[in-house]
Amino acid sequence: MYQVDFHKPLHLHFIGIGGISMSGLAEILLQEGFRISGSDSQDTDLTKKLTDLGAEIVIGQKAENIKPGIDAVIYTAAIHPDNPEFKAAKDANVPMLTRAQLLGEIMRNYELPIAVSGTHGKTTTTAMVSHILLAGGLDPTISIGGILPSIGGNIRVGHSGTFVAEACEYTNSFLSFFPKISLILNVDADHLDFFKDIDDIANSFHKFAALLPEDGTLIIDKDTPKYPVVVKDITCEILTYSMKDSKADYTASGISYDDHGCGTFTCMEKGKPLGTFSLNVPGAHNISNALASIALGRKTGLSYEQIAEGLKSFQGTDRRFEYKGKVNGVTIIDDYAHHPTEIAATLTAAKQYPHKSIWVAFQPHTYTRTKALLPEFADALSKADHIVLADIYAAREKNTIGISSDDLRKEIAKKGTDVRYFSSFSEIEDYLKKNCVDGDLLITMGAGSITNIASDLLK
Repeated sequence: MYQVDFHKPLHLHFIGIGGISMSGLAEILLQEGFRISGSDSQDTDLTKKLTDLGAEIVIGQKAENIKPGIDAVIYTAAIHPDNPEFKAAKDANVPMLTRAQLLGEIMRNYELPIAVSGTHGKTTTTAMVSHILLAGGLDPTISIGGILPSIGGNIRVGHSGTFVAEACEYTNSFLSFFPKISLILNVDADHLDFFKDIDDIANSFHKFAALLPEDGTLIIDKDTPKYPVVVKDITCEILTYSMKDSKADYTASGISYDDHGCGTFTCMEKGKPLGTFSLNVPGAHNISNALASIALGRKTGLSYEQIAEGLKSFQGTDRRFEYKGKVNGVTIIDDYAHHPTEIAATLTAAKQYPHKSIWVAFQPHTYTRTKALLPEFADALSKADHIVLADIYAAREKNTIGISSDDLRKEIAKKGTDVRYFSSFSEIEDYLKKNCVDGDLLITMGAGSITNIASDLLK
């Protein structure tokens, strides 16, 4: 496989350079002196930023974009063999790397590569860790799967040997990484269009943990049901954290919440109080994310004061319980939750937030996930007082399994929860405008385009 060496910057071409992760990796390499070219279907703020940094970007993908002198081609899972640039690169025998393989290769160039994984909470925890490392003066390079306001985007190029990256399990992409410290936040059933079942997923996380060298460190949630499977025969240092097991290395005691559901707690480090931490993001799930981040901070040698400062300064990432504004006295929150576990965590946090009634406008994400977890979706969403469903966001799929949002509506209705389904966003917006009242809390929820409803209502 082609190896990326910061000491030998070459010419790399990105097929689909405008994606949030691809653009971030291209930015890192531009800063390291590489010549970067790429293509995408449209011009965006991300492509314009890369152009300003010196990238050569073409709108539209065609064979002639693969020019002599390109040393390697980078592509995402969304690029198929019939793509003209992919085919041209193959025909010309140009070395090719997936996005995940490139990220793994970039990791090799850092003394302390850190990978944050888990079925849920990766983006938030990567952001928390980033704030802690910045507060501790470690000047990290950061690659995150969302927009972090404090760094002005999804990437930060530091000037130290520390690199922190979000690590996704989908298509086993994180098995291409070379971490020295890995975080595993949880192991849950998801991406069942790729994985066979939860055991297949747990096996994938076990392989990810096994990538760590003997002198590496695994930080893992002891509460995850698949914990024994993941850590079996792992020979590196293992640090555990838990919201339930007082024998874990890092636990939380004396938990309290403010009027917006943000937690304050004392962190116990191996049975002794480390100090009290206050968060500016809501929910018990974020206390768990904070414990993982504290463990990482301590492993990198940071003090209680530095870690506390980093956590206190963190106010969330885009689309993670993000306050959007108020209209007619209705508070609007936007949230990326698209799995039952995430939905339940968000709605549990929402109950701590000031409200008369909780409304959720939810857009299911992918047909396979909706079909596989239909009862779990119904249970989680029923934590809200009123639910309005949009059509399923197809993403990478076609509906070959005969599932619809109306099936989810029927499942929720069985529980006696108020639920409606509309086939267009305009109908959803009209219904919400007529029925939400002063003092209500409205959450637009899902990984698709449902976020547009929040923007439309605030206009």
